[in-house]
Amino acid sequence: MTTALAIAAAPVPQAGVDLLRIVQINEEIKRVVGVSFKINIMALNAIFLAKRAGTAARGFGVLSNELRVFSQNLRCCMQTLTGLIHGCVNEVSLVLQDNRLARLLGETAKLAPQQATLAGVMARRSRQSEQHLEQLFRLRRQLERALEEVFQMVELGGVLAKSAKIEAAYGQSFAPSLAQVSGEFDGVVEEIRGSLESLRRSPFFAGNRDR
Repeated sequence: MTTALAIAAAPVPQAGVDLLRIVQINEEIKRVVGVSFKINIMALNAIFLAKRAGTAARGFGVLSNELRVFSQNLRCCMQTLTGLIHGCVNEVSLVLQDNRLARLLGETAKLAPQQATLAGVMARRSRQSEQHLEQLFRLRRQLERALEEVFQMVELGGVLAKSAKIEAAYGQSFAPSLAQVSGEFDGVVEEIRGSLESLRRSPFFAGNRDR
């Protein structure tokens, strides 16, 4: 079977499944971005609370500020993931177009096998299709690596949240309020970690491991 004919028989539904998985990943990314905004607001409130508590909550204030920086960095990283997702959508769309065109060309070749120029067109389209598949493979790897970097960042955010819980105990009369805020930090970071774990398990990345 020639490469062009092989593409004509390619599993078209796979690109459609990939598109669906990309949409699901994008929804999870948007959820994490929303939570990162929540951390930023929580951190601002925590900084204000630490100032009210005075020197007893100085460490808590420093950690709250670090969590605010963490939320800002997290949003930047999620923007990178969003950009890669858009690139994947574009490439999957091109793969779908390639498959449709290859199928049409294959059917035309059966009806008019004497058309010498058709084989050249099919070969050219085949090369273009392979380029799109390669680009999709590269984008998928970039997305997987970027996701791993975000996960490492969230691990650090988890350490900051747990440290804030420890510092809250030194807040004297403000200790209960600080403990509540630090507990909320910890819960939100855990929520993000859960989302990222879900993204890591996405079948969309299985295409990379199979190659």
